[in-house]
Amino acid sequence: MKALYLFFILISTFCFSQQTEEFKMVKNYYNQHRTMLNTEFKKKFDTEKNPLYKAAVKNDFLFFMKKMDSIENVALIAALLKVKNLEDLKKINSKTVLSPQQDFPKSIEKTADYPGGMNALRKEVAQLFYGDGVFSEKGNIKTNVAFIVEKDGTISDVKAEGDNFTFNRQAEIAVYSVSEKFSPAYTNGNPVRYRFRLPLVLNFD
Repeated sequence: MKALYLFFILISTFCFSQQTEEFKMVKNYYNQHRTMLNTEFKKKFDTEKNPLYKAAVKNDFLFFMKKMDSIENVALIAALLKVKNLEDLKKINSKTVLSPQQDFPKSIEKTADYPGGMNALRKEVAQLFYGDGVFSEKGNIKTNVAFIVEKDGTISDVKAEGDNFTFNRQAEIAVYSVSEKFSPAYTNGNPVRYRFRLPLVLNFD
């Protein structure tokens, strides 16, 4: 359900440009710790001569990385709650309330696009998705992720609409964590807010 890290290949500390600082901070923090763990386990692995001990070190490494994924997911859930609360507060405190017609024009000259297109977006969301955080008795679960592409290309108001709460939550985290900004929608030559939907399906082996 989720690809494991390749053993003892140096893990890069990616410079994510997440849509919110909260997700960026979590990703960077845990990537740095993965790099440090990788370095220490590699040293231990290289010094061992006995194949059985080498295998034990490898198993310990994979166990620690799996634990790291789980701990990072807890931090990402906390970031999700914080971001959603901040977005709700921003709506409440907003002095200017636009009607849906003003906020989302019906006539769109150019729709919002993700760099590389829909396939690139789906691929990145799949890579960011933490499958071990989903609990289901069904072999196939679906959700539709609705969000807004803002005038500056960032995203907001991410909401997954499906029957499985854990799948919805992981889908929202993955979408909030994408690395690139969208090119915004335009009407009359001006950038406008745009509603976007991304259907997702998860198949259990």
